[in-house]
Amino acid sequence: MFVKLLTIVFFFFSLLSQLPKSSSQVLNFTYNGFTPPLTDISLQGITTVTPNGLLMLTNYTEQRTGHAFYTKPIRFKDSPNGTVSSFSTTFVFAIHSQIPIFSGYGMAFVVAPNASLPDATASQYLGLFNILTNGNDTNHVFAVELDTIGSTEFNDTDDNHVGIDINSMKSVNSSYAGYWNESGQYNILNLISRKPMQVWVDYDDLTHQIDVTMAPFKHDKPKTPLVSTIKDLSSVLLQDMFVGFSSATDYVSEHYVLGWSFRVKGKAPPLTLSKLPKLPRWEPKRIYIIYIWMLYLSIFFIPLLFISMLILLVRFIIRRRRKFEEELEDWETRFGKHRLKYKDLYHATKGFKEKDLLGSGGFGSVYRGVMPKTKKEIAVKRVSNKSRQGLKEFVTEVVSIGRMSHRNLVPLIGYCRRRDELLLVYDYMPNGSLDKYLHNSPEVTLDWKQRIKVINGVASALFYLHEEWEQVVIHRDVKASNVLLDANHNARLGDFGLARLCSHGSDPQTTRVAGTWGYLSPDHIRTGRATTATDVFAFGVLLLEVACGRRPIQIQNEGGERGLLLDWVFEFWSDGNILDAKDPNLGTECDQREVEMILKLGLLCSHSNPQARPSMRQVLNYLSGDDVLPDLSPLEFRGLGIHHGIGELDMFTCGSSMVDSIVSGRR
Repeated sequence: MFVKLLTIVFFFFSLLSQLPKSSSQVLNFTYNGFTPPLTDISLQGITTVTPNGLLMLTNYTEQRTGHAFYTKPIRFKDSPNGTVSSFSTTFVFAIHSQIPIFSGYGMAFVVAPNASLPDATASQYLGLFNILTNGNDTNHVFAVELDTIGSTEFNDTDDNHVGIDINSMKSVNSSYAGYWNESGQYNILNLISRKPMQVWVDYDDLTHQIDVTMAPFKHDKPKTPLVSTIKDLSSVLLQDMFVGFSSATDYVSEHYVLGWSFRVKGKAPPLTLSKLPKLPRWEPKRIYIIYIWMLYLSIFFIPLLFISMLILLVRFIIRRRRKFEEELEDWETRFGKHRLKYKDLYHATKGFKEKDLLGSGGFGSVYRGVMPKTKKEIAVKRVSNKSRQGLKEFVTEVVSIGRMSHRNLVPLIGYCRRRDELLLVYDYMPNGSLDKYLHNSPEVTLDWKQRIKVINGVASALFYLHEEWEQVVIHRDVKASNVLLDANHNARLGDFGLARLCSHGSDPQTTRVAGTWGYLSPDHIRTGRATTATDVFAFGVLLLEVACGRRPIQIQNEGGERGLLLDWVFEFWSDGNILDAKDPNLGTECDQREVEMILKLGLLCSHSNPQARPSMRQVLNYLSGDDVLPDLSPLEFRGLGIHHGIGELDMFTCGSSMVDSIVSGRR
């Protein structure tokens, strides 16, 4: 009997020895770099490993995700219904933005129930969730986000923050990226600075405290965490989970992980920082480097060209003395195909003299010039580079209009960057902007044939931007002062500093109100979302402005009361005499039916309901006579919400300074 019992016990232990090893045995791991091939880390999406051992989560590919997960499950609980054990991780990361002021959403450390996230969306979801799964408790996802774009959809406070996420992109707690030094002083860290930084994430199973700490590379772990919260993760995490990284991009950023360690029931092993792989060099390219390289080449390899190199060196020294130094960044090699020399523009405008100033405003100043070699007349717009927004609008205009070609767009000849100066160069429009022919008792006005020609030109330009170009372009600042007239009074739409681009069939990711008061649609002011319909609204106001010769917002009486052009025209229509709203300067020598059609089309385009506004394709059909404008009465328009009371404008304004800026037409 004893022998039989001993045999059974031996057989039982033999079976146990044959069982696969439990995931609970995977308690810690350390990666001081990621030497390919990787056997314990799965790479998904666009994630790759560089030859020197960098884990590159995303590259410059547009709207894609990248994931890297440790392939073995980690046992976070001793039993399915137990409590989550303490765990700790640390990693070194770096984010490289191709254009220094732009970023591509960011990255996150993630604990997930599966080693892949196939249904996750790119862009603002960081490859963690999608619009349907975001916020679901069934996700069982814990993440620490390093977010480089502020999204109002997720209540982000800024575009450079660290947050603790539980089953949702709305962080339970977040903080502007930075660290506390030994003296108790807070220091800011820029996530897209291209510099390596280290992050520590710690969870205590007794206190349920989650701490996220960060510091510059090779800096000791600060004693004070950056972000902390109390949350029992036992209801969030399952018994076995997978750990890794997730990232998403917008086409301008690369996300790297240099090293990573993790441990359950203890502190993560420290990384050997000296063994971590080196990041690529991302220093800005300066034009004088080319000359120095050529000088060395002439000295050591091409002695016969020494004299030529010496001439180039002298030219370089002269340009430096005149402070004509220029800077070339990586993004310009892809988008900036028409860069001009500052010296040429300086001589073309005769040093930007006041007598050649064509106009100025919030965007900067515009000067007339003549190119020295070609004798071509140009207009040079100087934009301030001191503000982040100024440089953003400059880059937007170079990237967008620089690749477009249409007879009703102001052609962008080229651009130049120099220190605090940003310069955009256009074809010179000898007849100036449209607004000077409509307002302030103009000495020269336009007859009806010229005005309808302008209307058709602007409509054709917007149709090209919305439907014909390779991407949808939302101009966001259609107004009379941005419509220029060439020598034959053809309309040319310009100033793309506020434009936004998106793929056909997708929604633009704009959440900031931008444009000029009087041309802003109510839906854009309420939601901050700019669409093609908001451009159509501004175009409708422009139609009324051209036909009536009045500003979109104008003082109505000596008491200073202000009124909307939309309300003014609508009242004439309601009284049955809409033609009385036309510009008195037009006289009687115009097609009355055509004027009436333009006024009604202006009201239809500026409908308060964006769904009721026609597309620019429909507008062109109405203008050409291929389609007939809907025969609606003023009562039917009012029933659809066309009437815009001045009270609606007051909802979005406050204080006399704001009203004054509206009247003066400033942004």
